[in-house]
Amino acid sequence: MKSLSGFSRWLPSLALSLLLAACAANTDQRAAAIKPDPGKNADPTRISFQLPQAWGGAVQCLEGQNCYLIAVEHELSQLVLMEFDNGKAVVRDKQPLGYHPDSAIWLAPNLVVAAVETGGTLDFFTVDNHQLRKIDAQGVGFSPRDVVLAANAGSSYTLLATPYSGKHVSWLTWDQKNPGQSTLNRTFWCEAPWHPVHVKQLPPNRGPGIAVACLDDKKVIAVPATNLQTTPAVLATFDVIPRQAKPSPSGRWLYVALETGGKNARIDMHTGELQFIQGDPRGASSVLALADDLVIWGDSQRLTLQKLDTQGQVLDTREIKTSGYSTELQLHDINRDGIQDILVLNSTGETSDVIFGPIWKD
Repeated sequence: MKSLSGFSRWLPSLALSLLLAACAANTDQRAAAIKPDPGKNADPTRISFQLPQAWGGAVQCLEGQNCYLIAVEHELSQLVLMEFDNGKAVVRDKQPLGYHPDSAIWLAPNLVVAAVETGGTLDFFTVDNHQLRKIDAQGVGFSPRDVVLAANAGSSYTLLATPYSGKHVSWLTWDQKNPGQSTLNRTFWCEAPWHPVHVKQLPPNRGPGIAVACLDDKKVIAVPATNLQTTPAVLATFDVIPRQAKPSPSGRWLYVALETGGKNARIDMHTGELQFIQGDPRGASSVLALADDLVIWGDSQRLTLQKLDTQGQVLDTREIKTSGYSTELQLHDINRDGIQDILVLNSTGETSDVIFGPIWKD
């Protein structure tokens, strides 16, 4: 059972978003330097599908096949396998998990892992003929919020698990052929490091690594790929909560969604320079960069798209409605037409969305 302090990480944000949304509607406070063109803002084609409280998940698209989604239903405590087939999201299998699963990822075309708060485990499943089969569970020493594949060699996988709350992170080396020989190492990072991501470079020109936004410590930190278990370097600090950090496709920028304050940020991953970006007063909880200068912010029932100049000034802004509190955004060619689409996982509400591209039309 989560503490009230745990719930405070997202429920008040949602309430504040809804309240500020009403105020913003009345005052017409917008974060654009140029008023949007209604023709360009025409809502893209989409599908919305049943996936209650999807706190996390990932899409896999293999050549010559449909795309598949593995996701968790947070309150229902289920792992869900879905196939995107002919414009529909079709449930192929569901399997029970411990209370409050928070995320799930693909390790291989036939192997997935889910992070489960109760019991503090990473649960491993094979995928065969559209069926999920649990094969192992490994404890990580805390209630995990996220799991990330750090490296793999053959049947051996090195996974990073980060906590719902607390400063410890765990590095689990797990071998599918010999799960009993798994090893676990724990290190200190920061308070509540949510949603770690791989980055192509760390400033100043230090090569690839893993970065993460720390909710309660209000900073973004990173470790280099050459020494993942070293003490993290601080890339930026803030006076409000950074909810998520994600890199641009080239790796030039690390975009940071800020929960309040009417602004967001990005870090130059060559120089370490921090730029603030004018944002909506309602705040942002997720982020996805389509290009170095084109970014999407997610929050309550909306995506805000911004085109930026080299200094982070907003040149144009647009908005797309979503079905819930949009806390995870991913870019994939889900309908296999050669154009990138956006998966929107909503951590509140009954449904999630796929927004089909092109997302930005000039």
